[in-house]
Amino acid sequence: MSSVFCNNAITPETLIENLGPCKFPSPLKKLHFSEELFKTDSDRILADITFAGAMKAVCAGEPLVSFEAAGPRENIFFNPSDTKVGIVTCGGLCPGLNDVIRNLVMGLYHSYGVTRIYGFRYGYEGLVPQGNHEPMLLDPDIVSDIHAQGGTMLASSRGQQDTPTIVDTLQRMGIDILYVVGGDGTLRAAREISDECKLRGLKKSVIGIPKTIDNDIVLLDKSFGFESAVSEAVKVINCAHAEAKGAPNGIGIVKLMGRDSGFIAAYASLASSEANFVLIPEVPLVLDGPTGFLNMLRKRIVERGHAVIVVAEGAGQNLFDGDAGRDASGNKLHNDIGKYLRDRIKADMKEHSVDCTIKYIDPSYIIRSIPANAYDNAYCSHLAHNAVHAGMAGKTGMLVAMCHRAHVHLPLSLIANKRKKVNVTSELWRGVLECTGQPVSWGE
Repeated sequence: MSSVFCNNAITPETLIENLGPCKFPSPLKKLHFSEELFKTDSDRILADITFAGAMKAVCAGEPLVSFEAAGPRENIFFNPSDTKVGIVTCGGLCPGLNDVIRNLVMGLYHSYGVTRIYGFRYGYEGLVPQGNHEPMLLDPDIVSDIHAQGGTMLASSRGQQDTPTIVDTLQRMGIDILYVVGGDGTLRAAREISDECKLRGLKKSVIGIPKTIDNDIVLLDKSFGFESAVSEAVKVINCAHAEAKGAPNGIGIVKLMGRDSGFIAAYASLASSEANFVLIPEVPLVLDGPTGFLNMLRKRIVERGHAVIVVAEGAGQNLFDGDAGRDASGNKLHNDIGKYLRDRIKADMKEHSVDCTIKYIDPSYIIRSIPANAYDNAYCSHLAHNAVHAGMAGKTGMLVAMCHRAHVHLPLSLIANKRKKVNVTSELWRGVLECTGQPVSWGE
């Protein structure tokens, strides 16, 4: 569905909280902004409630749903000369983190004249005294070149911190707006911080910028860094193909990110066209039997003499017994399907007297730490600037996102504890099946 403005179709689940009336004229007026570039809270983006199945679940029975349009407001809540801002990056690395930091600082400094901008180091650890990490004062000179580097200049960490203690820090330092860049667990914590501020009667804005290299946050068209990750993954798949063809009965196995969703594996395989098997969490993996994966791989090797397997890290978890536990952020850990596949393939080929050479490649840490590509550079810029506008306008408990090719405001509560999955009846997955020739399901 194309994006359109709509002044109705407003549901309680999509309302954005405001700290109060916006009494200060936006400095953007002095930059000769056209009036058409300013948005109002009544500007809405009509959404398809069947999108990713998420809105259908949240707003069951609602014929229309709309989101608040992102963008600058003519009047703002915070007086720029008095405003203090904090920025924190949490969770795993992702291409584009430095782009987001840079554009937040540049937008705040140049567009609004906010000069007191603090970067909290090592994720939420930097917001509690026990972390013992001094915040960094950021300005355009400090961040001018960071977009050319991978990772995050503020560093990051996983793990929950005490929410009241975090709010104590914000209160002590006089932070008015906190920009939180992170994934599902990070944004859940951001919502708790916003709720704690509200409970204390504090006029503090908490704005999320969603980050997940897996592209699995619901309602979002795409998360930043995803394009860069796919581009780099294509290179790895092509290398695995060269390795596989460079040896008798060569098999290249590439394990890519994708704990719960196989978007990187699917898109990279489709773009490369060199993968012969693509294994994702959304399709249960069956190894044994006439129509199991191992038998089909063996046939491929006998007939063609090489094969490339792309597997998302969360695929095949049905093959393991027991729970692998959780990481410091509370995310479910997965058993290592890549090494498991390598060993099972080796044993199966030996059992059937088929000599083969297996090359196993896990480029995860390389892919997630590269600088963003040109598309993600631009995307991060838009997200950061819209986050700046939202914070200065006194929005809180929300994140900025692109939905149906339009930039919108989404309540943090709307995306909590939900995952976007590859639709195995979609054009995307059909394209993968057509490229690889693999069956729709294994073991049937």
